[in-house]
Amino acid sequence: MKRNIDMSGLGLSEIILSEAAALGEGLHLARVTAQHRDGYSVMTENGENGAAVSGRLNYRSSAPDEYPVVVDWVLVDRADEGANGNAVIHRILTRKNSIERGTAGGTRRQVLAANIDTIFLCMSLNYDFNLRRIERYLAIAWDSGAMPVIVLTKADLCGDVPEKVAQVQTAAPGADIVVTSALNENGHAELRKYLSKGKTAVFLGSSGVGKSTLINGLLGTKVQLTKGIRENDSKGRHTTTRRQMLMVPDGGAVIDTPGLREIRIASPDLSKAFSDIEELANSCRFRDCKHETEPGCAVKRAVEDRSISAGRLENYHKLRRELKHIQRSETMT
Repeated sequence: MKRNIDMSGLGLSEIILSEAAALGEGLHLARVTAQHRDGYSVMTENGENGAAVSGRLNYRSSAPDEYPVVVDWVLVDRADEGANGNAVIHRILTRKNSIERGTAGGTRRQVLAANIDTIFLCMSLNYDFNLRRIERYLAIAWDSGAMPVIVLTKADLCGDVPEKVAQVQTAAPGADIVVTSALNENGHAELRKYLSKGKTAVFLGSSGVGKSTLINGLLGTKVQLTKGIRENDSKGRHTTTRRQMLMVPDGGAVIDTPGLREIRIASPDLSKAFSDIEELANSCRFRDCKHETEPGCAVKRAVEDRSISAGRLENYHKLRRELKHIQRSETMT
């Protein structure tokens, strides 16, 4: 039975329609709403269906980033849920952007999500607070082309929120920061400002930081399973096991994701994630200054006068080394 889903609310644009018309004779436009171990869920104008990749698409896909991900636009063989099993995904339409992380060895990439407008980078203000992790997340987020927003959760468990926010500001130049608390729904209104009809946001962060709780607050109902903090423990319990897109009643869509235990960089944008260091580098005495032991280094001088922390510079060096390793690995394959 047709439901006449408004696909523009899912981000459907003239560019997508044009590509689908050029490639999809006899096929139907859909957006991937969830990834499962053995397949996908997709949304068409007639509703949500189960789906699997075609044999041809599976044969042509030799790397993880060549398979569909949430929230890809795809072409499927039917728009209705029928009695003949899952719909079949025949094509993946061009991604306007993607959030990618590296895999072990640095020769392949995993796409966490595609066609994203905003990335909510979540970090709790209790056990999970880690500036170096935020810098790593930002390097990946800026590379995607989407807008990163730092979301600090569990403010009710932090005794000095202003001090923590000030620290994040130094580690995240150019990124908006939103402080939230599930206890009194602080910050929910600020998060809604980034969502509107046709816009898609993804929540990324470690396990237990409260991503699902925030999403339930935005949806106005308990759609995502959550678990409270264990007794005598400041850490929330991880519940999300798959990537899933959910529609926000006031407009827009959000993606919940499993917690990230480790996030390897793929092709990070260090120029934005470390814009303060990159700008200072222009004042170094030597153009090829490595900011280690060279005389006249403006970056090392900034560390000495504490305008940049030693930990931030060390993390910058670490990510640069990782990037060079990835680049070498890719040229050898």
